[in-house]
Amino acid sequence: MNFGEKIRFLREDKGMIIRELAASLKVDTSTISKIENSQRHATKKQVKDLAIALNADFLELEAHWMGSKIYEMLQDISNPTNALIAAEEQVHYRRLKK
Repeated sequence: MNFGEKIRFLREDKGMIIRELAASLKVDTSTISKIENSQRHATKKQVKDLAIALNADFLELEAHWMGSKIYEMLQDISNPTNALIAAEEQVHYRRLKK
């Protein structure tokens, strides 16, 4: 499930319509629609606001948000598996340095 699908699922699960969610974030309904349809990326602040408005876990939403961004980036390279391995090594290295 990508980030937009997750937002739509949470919104519908709460019985909210797009207009209600948009109003709580102080954005246009088209912004929420585009986020849900993966036609627009949410900002990190919007992810936080969505978590609050949908009473959802921010860390889970943040992971879906970043996962969707990473997935989109990997579409442009010939060997996405190697890129993921390299990224994982860098994350592991940074943890060791702390």
